[in-house]
Amino acid sequence: MKLYIGNKNYSSWSMRSGVLLTAFGIAHEPVLLRLDFSPGSTFATTLKAAGGPAKVPLLVDDDGFAVWETLAIAETIAERHPEHAIWPRDAKARARARSMAAEMHAGFGSLRSLCPMNIEAYLPEVGARLLASEPGLQRDVARIDQLWSDALAEFGKSSGGPFLFGEFGAIDAYFAPVVMRVTRFGLPLSEQAAAYAAAVEKHPAVVAWVTDALAENDFIADDEPYRTK
Repeated sequence: MKLYIGNKNYSSWSMRSGVLLTAFGIAHEPVLLRLDFSPGSTFATTLKAAGGPAKVPLLVDDDGFAVWETLAIAETIAERHPEHAIWPRDAKARARARSMAAEMHAGFGSLRSLCPMNIEAYLPEVGARLLASEPGLQRDVARIDQLWSDALAEFGKSSGGPFLFGEFGAIDAYFAPVVMRVTRFGLPLSEQAAAYAAAVEKHPAVVAWVTDALAENDFIADDEPYRTK
């Protein structure tokens, strides 16, 4: 399989699928494309030629069949590799994990727009300013804390933790970019949620992604609006 991804430093959607495949040791070839959404760019033409829309991630099987959108990719991986607990084995835990992933997929617009992922940057002063002036960001951070804390209390700790449903799975890969945003912008978390974020940062698949991101040394102005004001 090939997994087409964008810059590891910036591409939060790419991080979800890349970390998930790496965490479970599923063989794949990463194809890194510099983020460039302009018409006719190498980014756009390569992805369209591979069979998907002009966005990442894009998973392409050996026979050329393409799957896009991170939830679809996670479900495809789970179907092909039932030997791995990509989603929790318990039905109720699995339903909750999928609900959380879907909520993250569709929502949290303030966090996404105001605090874009930028792994190499530490911007707590920007985070503090935004948190003080943006009620939407306040609500997003509070909801994330609630989601994490509730899952950990109901499912994670009873399964041995330290991840949301015990062992690392698709839902933790899904929230890995959120952890990057929260920690890089210094957004406040409860003690329980902060411990979870720290555990995600220490997972080997996340460490590997972050290491590669820090080595990119590539500045994309559109992904760093706070740098150009």
